[in-house]
Amino acid sequence: MAYVSFISDQRFKEIVSELLAIGDTAKIKATQDFDRNVIDPFSMLMEMASFDMNFEEWVKSEKSRQVQKSLSNDIGLLHQKILGSVGNWQDLKKGNVVDLVNTDLKIIAEVKNKHNTVKGSDKVGTYKELESLIMPKTSIYKGYKAYYVEIIPSTSNGYEKVFTPSDKKTGTKCDPNPNIIQIDGLRFYKLVTGVDDALEQIFNAIPQVIKDCRANVTMGGIDEAKKFFNTAYIPKLKTSHRKS
Repeated sequence: MAYVSFISDQRFKEIVSELLAIGDTAKIKATQDFDRNVIDPFSMLMEMASFDMNFEEWVKSEKSRQVQKSLSNDIGLLHQKILGSVGNWQDLKKGNVVDLVNTDLKIIAEVKNKHNTVKGSDKVGTYKELESLIMPKTSIYKGYKAYYVEIIPSTSNGYEKVFTPSDKKTGTKCDPNPNIIQIDGLRFYKLVTGVDDALEQIFNAIPQVIKDCRANVTMGGIDEAKKFFNTAYIPKLKTSHRKS
């Protein structure tokens, strides 16, 4: 049985293997650079006291933190590579102005892993970049729709709305442009694949893909991760209180 319904098993395994390799490199680097980095001794003492750690536990925690920080910077690549492997979508790789393009649908997309990956003040720059790509008559993306994708949204209700970040310098929001859209991961995966539960398929398949890539890996915390997935994407029910 296929991992998911919209990309091949081979491609899915290639993508996960690439991300696991990034994690391996980050782990090695954290160990090699640990003694070279300037450690904040004040922070160290406060962390050890707050979490009741001894020094060895703190060292392990600090190395894990450094690996996590490095990996979190690249985790958006997981989604960029997966989305860029669907149908006529193309992954434009790191370093390009945007991440994804579909010339048939006339869509470009900038993919961020989380709603706070980019500071609010920096989102104005992203808006202007997207605007400069689709609005000028001479642009190769003239007439396209631009999506600013936040895989992990700021609210479980999600969104697909005109992207109008606030400009602190002017105290105003960017001009609404119906062709520049801010969207959450759940909705964008559906747009790209045509599959309602595409992102959930990815989430549910990843533990098995990891095991198939790394036979010696023990996958724990899957049920807990599922709870976090639900928290991120399933709207909380509002309870009404009737007066008696």
